[in-house]
Amino acid sequence: MGLTAESAQPGEGYRHEAFLWSGEDEFLSGTVPFVEEAVDQGQPILVALIRPRLEWVRRELGGTPEGVVFVDMAELGRNPARIIPAWRAFVDDNGGGSRPLRGIGEPVWAGRRSPEVTECQVHESLLNLAIGPTVPLWLRCPYEADALDGAVIDEAHRSHPQLVERGEEHDSTRYGGMAHIRAAFELPLPEPAAAQVDVEEFGVGDLGRLRALVGQRASETRLHPDRVEDLVLAVHEVSANSVDHGGGGGVLRVWREPDRIVCEVRDRGRIDDALVGRRTPTLEQGRGRGLWLANQLCDLVQIRSLADGTAVRVSCWL
Repeated sequence: MGLTAESAQPGEGYRHEAFLWSGEDEFLSGTVPFVEEAVDQGQPILVALIRPRLEWVRRELGGTPEGVVFVDMAELGRNPARIIPAWRAFVDDNGGGSRPLRGIGEPVWAGRRSPEVTECQVHESLLNLAIGPTVPLWLRCPYEADALDGAVIDEAHRSHPQLVERGEEHDSTRYGGMAHIRAAFELPLPEPAAAQVDVEEFGVGDLGRLRALVGQRASETRLHPDRVEDLVLAVHEVSANSVDHGGGGGVLRVWREPDRIVCEVRDRGRIDDALVGRRTPTLEQGRGRGLWLANQLCDLVQIRSLADGTAVRVSCWL
């Protein structure tokens, strides 16, 4: 998978912690001083929270101090796979790891759909790989302990090397390291929750047929025509990857659930890069562009790669 024990361990520079809070006062006590310290020390800080909590922090700060950037996480993290590129861009735009930085990022909140929460948990695990251990980024991730399922809080303990609880900072005794990152990338996807599933095997000459099928099924939903085109293009890119890198073809499944349309491509290939689709492509990059594009076009992209093949599941919410 391209992982090493060293790459999965917290380093002296990068600090990734879960902040477990209950109630507005406790939330503010764990965020506002954190931002104020960054401002006082001249450290750029990106604050990515859902809008109500953004307003709490902005109110306490009396506005937007110099060096603070506020971002609505409901927009940035609509597809959780877009969050890591944002953190990497923040680092690159502020010295490329040469100066201390801070961040507050809230990918999980009460009310997120179950598949979204699962991918947020994958994201949190991959953050331990995406940011180098010597990068001086202090990243604090709030979790509303009394509003989220206990299993979500348990997972936060496993995906964060450090914790903040009741005003105290300490190491997580359950942090999973490299093994947890690998498990997240290999987590099985649930079977379709639909009575009717279209199943199409495909090879190099069948991509047009797949585009037609996805376009037809998506048009039968209330998805906006522009979003239909986005989904068709995303499935084309993923299927083309299967032709090029997954043994010459694969199997497409398409189905509808009450709140989304889902397309899944499976092939016999193996992806070793757990961050595939989460790096902004460069001109020199040979692989991963299609999956990155799918993440920009769709609301949810789930990538799982095991010994017997790879599955990429893309969804658009209705």
